Amino acid sequence: MDQTETLKTSISWKCKHTWRRASVNTLWCLLGCSIGDFGTIYFFQITQNPWSLSVMNIMILAIINGLITSIMLETFILSRQMKLKEAFKTAIGMSLVSMISMEVAMNIVDVLLTGGAMITWWAMPIMLIAGFITPLPYNYFRLKKYGKACH
Repeated sequence: MDQTETLKTSISWKCKHTWRRASVNTLWCLLGCSIGDFGTIYFFQITQNPWSLSVMNIMILAIINGLITSIMLETFILSRQMKLKEAFKTAIGMSLVSMISMEVAMNIVDVLLTGGAMITWWAMPIMLIAGFITPLPYNYFRLKKYGKACH
């Protein structure tokens, strides 16, 4: 049995409770990521900073800032349940893959829709949908397989 068949048979992909929990976790992650991501892109959009000539540089910085704000938000949320140091380790350890995939998806959609690093009201919902859907199966898998959640 190959790895794909093992994955299909090892967990149930039909659990509504787990999909709901994974969706809530993903929404928290999306909130944190979008704050840093959109904020960075918007900053360069309104300031016309010379660095903004490179779309790739803005996207890389937006992804980094999105990761930072998401980790900060998740650490804050988790710090209500555990010590700050544990909350930080949990936020980084359990959701980094989810955050990176979310950030990359959002920024690819932005470039495809706007042609660059631009915040436009009509593109933002599409970016957020892509950012939500991309890591959702991974978050479901982590919950179902390992019982690990971020919140």
